[in-house]
Amino acid sequence: QVQLVESGGGLVQAGGSLRLSCAASGHTFSSYVLGWFRQAPGKEREFVASISRIGGYTDYADSRKGRLTVSRDNAKNTVYLQMNNLQPEDTAVYYCAASDDPGLSFRTASQYDYWGQGTQVTVSS
Repeated sequence: QVQLVESGGGLVQAGGSLRLSCAASGHTFSSYVLGWFRQAPGKEREFVASISRIGGYTDYADSRKGRLTVSRDNAKNTVYLQMNNLQPEDTAVYYCAASDDPGLSFRTASQYDYWGQGTQVTVSS
């Protein structure tokens, strides 16, 4: 089992950047595929990015490619999401998630077994 804690959210102006972090407990961090999702008020949770177990494969939601970079440091049990050129429509609670299903990465929330509590990102215009 793994516990996930996100940090790094906050208020930023449009065009700004944020780097989210997600720290995990446990000694088997490298055995999990990690994902980032977000949920805006009144909307469903949606996929943002994912990264394979050793970081060799990454996947991004098509609408956000080029503005995002997901990375992980297995020695520090941490996954990161660098977000650039943020826009007001990026305002949401951002969650990290871990999956022990076989595969490189996943876009579906139901494939993830563990979730953090989320961190709020607010982008002002």
